[in-house]
Amino acid sequence: MEGLHLPHTHGQEGEALLGHMPKTSDFEVLADIFKQLGDPTRIRIFWILCHCEECVVNLSAMVEMSSPAVSHHLKQLKAGGLIVSRREGKEVYYRAASTEKAGLLHRVIEEMTEISCPAEG
Repeated sequence: MEGLHLPHTHGQEGEALLGHMPKTSDFEVLADIFKQLGDPTRIRIFWILCHCEECVVNLSAMVEMSSPAVSHHLKQLKAGGLIVSRREGKEVYYRAASTEKAGLLHRVIEEMTEISCPAEG
């Protein structure tokens, strides 16, 4: 965006801001994450996985949904890089990814809902 001149000057720092603005693709990634979190059940599942590692069967009981429905949500969260999984025998366990993005979203969810972490309570 260097060299771009805005058509109107309003005494603001619009042109300087453009030099620091993330790429359009960065905003697309962010929009995809927000789409994933547009479902309240998916947010609940993500929040749970921020606090513990769980299998689909236990997650299903925790959110009172069928295992296939929970698996669908897990697939979307995993595709977005928000959760990871590991296999132990026939069982697959899920937890929040150890990334800055997942940690930030966890904090945002807790701030927005005023939930406190059990470990911090």
